[in-house]
Amino acid sequence: MQGDDTLPRDGQSILELAARSMFHLFSSISQGMFLVDRTGRIVWLNEGYARFLPLLGFSSPDQVVGHLVEDVVPNTQMRRVLETGEAILIDLLTNRAGTFVVSRLPLRDEQGELIGAIGIVLFDHPETTLQPLISKFARLQRDLDEARRELASQRRTKYTLASFVGGSPAAVEVKRQARRAAMSSSPVLLLGETGTGKELLAHAIHAASARSAAPLVSVNIAAVPDTLLEAEFFGVAPGAYTGADRKGRDGKFKLADGGTLFLDEIGDMPPSLQPKLLRALQEGEIEPLGSNKLVRFDARVIAATSRDLAALVREGRFREDLYYRLNVLPVRVPPLRERREDIPALLEVIAEDMGLRGGTPPPELSPAALSLLQAQAWRGNIRELRNVLEQAAMRTESQRIEARHVQEVLRESGLEEILPAAPPDCAAPGGDAQALLRPLAAQVAEVERRAIQAALSACGGNKVAAARMLGISRATLYERLEEMSEKQTYV
Repeated sequence: MQGDDTLPRDGQSILELAARSMFHLFSSISQGMFLVDRTGRIVWLNEGYARFLPLLGFSSPDQVVGHLVEDVVPNTQMRRVLETGEAILIDLLTNRAGTFVVSRLPLRDEQGELIGAIGIVLFDHPETTLQPLISKFARLQRDLDEARRELASQRRTKYTLASFVGGSPAAVEVKRQARRAAMSSSPVLLLGETGTGKELLAHAIHAASARSAAPLVSVNIAAVPDTLLEAEFFGVAPGAYTGADRKGRDGKFKLADGGTLFLDEIGDMPPSLQPKLLRALQEGEIEPLGSNKLVRFDARVIAATSRDLAALVREGRFREDLYYRLNVLPVRVPPLRERREDIPALLEVIAEDMGLRGGTPPPELSPAALSLLQAQAWRGNIRELRNVLEQAAMRTESQRIEARHVQEVLRESGLEEILPAAPPDCAAPGGDAQALLRPLAAQVAEVERRAIQAALSACGGNKVAAARMLGISRATLYERLEEMSEKQTYV
């Protein structure tokens, strides 16, 4: 077929012809099209777009030509295209005229200078034309909303002061101190042995405070490797290191903005990170890893530890200035052995929780089993009490737990019953009884030694796993092992 000699042959002419052809094509097949100049004033619109004008409050094109586009088209993003020079290929626009699928493209002259922009209405009834796409978008939006609600629920408090079970003088006093702490915005330091309910009290203080509607963000310092703690606390800037998220990641301080940050096991904070934590608390600002910009935050800090921070300060293992910064409102959480009268109520709550989790009636305790449980030292406190009750419940076919079931658990766990000391006027017993009536400290040390040996054996010598099994921090386990080595009681 012989070619048409009227067609242009040079590249520039062909490009100009293509541009005119595409312009006319879009004008004819689209639902509407208009042009704006560099200042954002409408200079032209086609008949398709003119039919939308009455819905926007205008009767003819003459009323809109020469006017700023945002004064004619509510919610338009055309100004953004003029400011950035970047196209918005697909977007949803909703205003008085309806909902539309639109494109916005920058227009440039031969030198590449921005001279205006073109707006194109691709579809004017997207709910019909693009139903499959809109349905998929709606599903994704619902999934996103559900994920956000789930995340928000995880950030909410799980406990209130009513969750701290007990009416003993020690329990009443700790709840009084917690209420006082909730009325302040100063840092709180929860002191107590592991398993006494420090995390519960942190939740309760937050729930009773003016920040209760904001997030409570927790971080267990002992459970995070030292090399990752800084990123966990302060976040990571985009592309801070090889493999880092290009969008960056917020740290716990930023996530807790407006709410409360709970720092559990603060005594395990590495010395290298303590100055940065102190600065964050003093200045109210953080510097994400890999960034040189400071980020402001507003979070109330509650810290907790099972270690003697004052002793760590004296030993030079914890900064004195950080200690004073945290120890503004100290609350001592009593161990279970100091509030034995609360054990029956605690057992009832634990039993009810076991029943709810297992979908069965809660287990019942015989009077002898209850007395036996009340007689223990409970070095693991409430966490240990729950563990023993759960194990005892698994040893009976009925719902009733007898004393023998409790004794079996204590014996196999190396936590034999600690008998009361003999009164002064009693004859000194002999044989096995005399061995049992050793000083309480000696019996407790022996029980602890056996428990540590059993945990290390079960974990193949892995100290981190053993500490987790025992419910203590790594540092506490190392201290116990060192003490036992010095006394030559650990084999």
